[in-house]
Amino acid sequence: MRCFQELYSFFPFLGNLLDKWLDSKKITIPLDLIIMRLIEVVNSIPTLLLLLAILGIIEEPSVIYVMLVIGLIRWTGIAKFIRAELLKIRALEYIEASRAMGFTEFRIMLHHAIPNALHPVIISFAFGIASAILIESSLSFLGIGVAPEAVTWGSMLHAARSDFSAWWLAVFPGIAIFISVTMFNLIGEGLSDALNPK
Repeated sequence: MRCFQELYSFFPFLGNLLDKWLDSKKITIPLDLIIMRLIEVVNSIPTLLLLLAILGIIEEPSVIYVMLVIGLIRWTGIAKFIRAELLKIRALEYIEASRAMGFTEFRIMLHHAIPNALHPVIISFAFGIASAILIESSLSFLGIGVAPEAVTWGSMLHAARSDFSAWWLAVFPGIAIFISVTMFNLIGEGLSDALNPK
């Protein structure tokens, strides 16, 4: 750690003090704290405002970009959920037994904690897909995100507003949105019942 002595050549005492402190202590990064503050910052911005800002920057809107933006905004709920599951699993007895057997923290996390935390997260993925379908449909209904020539359920509902005689433009996309959202919610509930150990 001689770089600090060169950096603080004008203040040799400060350079020596930093060298001794960094040589004697292990530097840790509070990754959990940083990620949770990032999640709070993303959650503090209204979702529609953030979507409008990001999609306004994109020059060529497409369904792929809309899906990526929705994924970048909606990751916070799943991240908080998996963190809560890992904190719950960390206090369980088999994790303590793994530590007593001398396993490294990385091995405990990779082989024991994450596989047991994934079952509830898979359930939240099903509910997340349903909410992403609703978000994309509402954005397309407002005429935001996808190109005007792209056909989505929301854009069909938007077209039905201007032509009331074309009732099928409102009925069939609405039924399709209802069926797909209901299907993913039922899949989430079924996975919850199937993967629940109780």
